[in-house]
Amino acid sequence: MTRLLSELSGSAVTQRLTADSIIVLPTGAIEHHGPHLPLSTDALLAESLATAAVERGVASGLDLWQLPTLSYTKSDEHHWAPGTMWLTWETLMATLVDIGRSVAATPARKLVFMNGHGGNGALLQVANRELRRRFGLQTFTMPVGIQRAGSGGDTGADEHGLGIHAGHGETSLVLHVRPDLVDMSLAERNVPEHIAKMEYIGFNGMPVSFGWLSNDFGASGVIGDPTAATAEAGAALFEESVARSVEALEEISRFSFADPARG
Repeated sequence: MTRLLSELSGSAVTQRLTADSIIVLPTGAIEHHGPHLPLSTDALLAESLATAAVERGVASGLDLWQLPTLSYTKSDEHHWAPGTMWLTWETLMATLVDIGRSVAATPARKLVFMNGHGGNGALLQVANRELRRRFGLQTFTMPVGIQRAGSGGDTGADEHGLGIHAGHGETSLVLHVRPDLVDMSLAERNVPEHIAKMEYIGFNGMPVSFGWLSNDFGASGVIGDPTAATAEAGAALFEESVARSVEALEEISRFSFADPARG
């Protein structure tokens, strides 16, 4: 039985969805990912991981429904690279508001953005509150995959905590999902190691963020080291990501602003 919302008829939406239903919207991107990965990397991974998480979540009893992946998003950090398709923040926010309005017209009251592109993160957080205020939806944003820089040894090349784009993790995931789209002969290391020496400024949870364009660190647009990526590492990261997503979705299903203990 399908869990793709777009495959239902309009009348089936009103019959099969309830206030306990959770609508999942994967968000990706079409953008430059170095010479070795496809433009569709973020959209591909967002959809693949979300689909697997929805299927597993439904099997465990969750009432999940998946929307088509939103692929044209905020990718202006890669605006310099031919093939990148990006929206302004105004256009993307207006799109998210319109999608929220449409979701609010269904019986479902929870909307989850499962995000596969880091450049969308801040805007999706703003959209969470906007859709809550405007339409009364319960809204959530979560990364659809686990972002982890390679740390050397058995995990691949050491990215010094800076592997965030087309590096070890992302390349390994695409090698697992669509190896035919990866050209490892073109994979090259590009890690801004001077930033790794800083105590506060950086990526992956460092306390001080900064504005950047992907070619600020080199002409390839890669920020990381894909050279040691493997399909086996990708499969392990895929499974870990799906398992975490299902756990998060289960918690979302139980979430309420009211404290049940207080009646």
